[in-house]
Amino acid sequence: MKQSIIHIALVVKDYDEAIDFYVNKLQFELIEDTYQPEQDKRWVVVSPPGSNGVALLLARASKPEQHDFIGNQAGGRVFLFLNTDDFWRDYNRMVSEGITFLRPPQEQDYGTVAVFEDLYGNRWDLLQMNDDHTMSSRM
Repeated sequence: MKQSIIHIALVVKDYDEAIDFYVNKLQFELIEDTYQPEQDKRWVVVSPPGSNGVALLLARASKPEQHDFIGNQAGGRVFLFLNTDDFWRDYNRMVSEGITFLRPPQEQDYGTVAVFEDLYGNRWDLLQMNDDHTMSSRM
């Protein structure tokens, strides 16, 4: 049997402001933006450049109870991990875009990492793994 996780739903306040952040500030690719009239919502998928793994489904909060989770999907913990092939290139570009880093870059045994937040406050790791470490060895 072969299975994979293809999307992670990220609750957002507004589709267009979320697209602007992920596409223009993080330089993700807009994979799909399709209106679904029967549910009066959009199917919006973004993905890091060159990625062939999990993509984010930007899901607008549509019920009052969903609004409480915007920016806090992991209860204040790091929620998502953005791996890069050039930490300093991406870190410096993100800083120049005004992205807020909550923890400065640090060298760890597995690689270089810094914690940033998205436009709603969800925490992310920006990281570049050392050649001798894999993502699964860190978990």
